[in-house]
Amino acid sequence: MNRESKGLMRLCINRILLVLIKVLGAVIPDQGFVGFSVRPSLHRLRGVKIHGGVWIGNEVYLDENYPEGVEIHDGAAIATRCTIISHMKGPGKIVIERQAAIGAGCVIVCTSGQTLTIGEGAVISAGSTVTHDIPPYTLCGAPRIKAFGTVTVPVIVAVTYEEFRRGVRPLRVKKRVKEEDC
Repeated sequence: MNRESKGLMRLCINRILLVLIKVLGAVIPDQGFVGFSVRPSLHRLRGVKIHGGVWIGNEVYLDENYPEGVEIHDGAAIATRCTIISHMKGPGKIVIERQAAIGAGCVIVCTSGQTLTIGEGAVISAGSTVTHDIPPYTLCGAPRIKAFGTVTVPVIVAVTYEEFRRGVRPLRVKKRVKEEDC
């Protein structure tokens, strides 16, 4: 089903519910009630398939165009400011299985016709981007931030991007010392 075939009325209702979810998050202090009942209930009205009790944190964005492509199972938790998009050039499906935990600021995206599954009990660390299945009971996340070079011309000062790029000096990789070298 494409976006146009859903009808303008359904798209408007989804937009209103998304705004209501956001406003409630800003107005009502969250003592657990909002994340366990109000947000999941409003997302159910939008078409998100929610099974049992789930936690949905503040400012979580569940697909606006294809909310029916998102399925969340009992005991799952989605932390603050996550983005879950079940389409890329057409609808796909994202399944978050029982007791899976999605850390703050994660982005989960699937392509047209794909079913992306976050396995039962899996944990995704904060700030991760997920584009493929995560096996059950797996802890995963992006590599931690690392330095790539020394900036000699700050990007704010550089007139062009090329000037900034020419001013970046790569860091030298230190060789690991082997035990037998000591």
